[in-house]
Amino acid sequence: MIRVSLADDHPFVLMGIRSLIELERDFEVASASSDGETAVADILASDPDVAIIDISMPKLDGVQVIARLRAERPGLKMLALTVHEDAAYLHQVLRAGADGYLLKRSAAEEVVRAIHDVSAGHRFIDPAIAGKVTEIASGEPPPLELLSEREIDVLRLLAQGFTSKEIADRLDIGIKTVETYKSRATTKLDLRTRAQIVRFAATQGWLADF
Repeated sequence: MIRVSLADDHPFVLMGIRSLIELERDFEVASASSDGETAVADILASDPDVAIIDISMPKLDGVQVIARLRAERPGLKMLALTVHEDAAYLHQVLRAGADGYLLKRSAAEEVVRAIHDVSAGHRFIDPAIAGKVTEIASGEPPPLELLSEREIDVLRLLAQGFTSKEIADRLDIGIKTVETYKSRATTKLDLRTRAQIVRFAATQGWLADF
């Protein structure tokens, strides 16, 4: 059973997505919220597997909600829900820690697949905009702009062979914090194995002088 939380300030959108989820035998609605602050509280309390979060909400916008939840629950899978088809919005939510990007106009056809994809550890990009995003569509290395400075530090040291404890000592942070940064960075870049991390590091020149 995949437990799903919903957050959208438009009642009809919320109702529509909820109905689609309830039709699936292997899905269960864990919570439903209509503003950002309530969404954070409800999602933390209900501990779902996947959260679908509208980018535009009152009190806290969806990007802020995603960033807060990623810090609190690194393992939570999150889908950004939006009307925006500009790649700039996609990059923004990926930087915040989202695992997928779903357009509202596609939700009826794509939401089930999107939930399955992100819950399985894959990134989901709405097919309607995937072709606009060259680093995803062409298979070229994703841009470093997706990562924070700390995420870059952790990923670089990880690729160079340092353990989480060694990285924590070098950066003067906790081991759990290292794991959080590692989870965020690998999720944003869709890196699933150590070999993929090392290959990415090589494309960035991180291993040249090591």
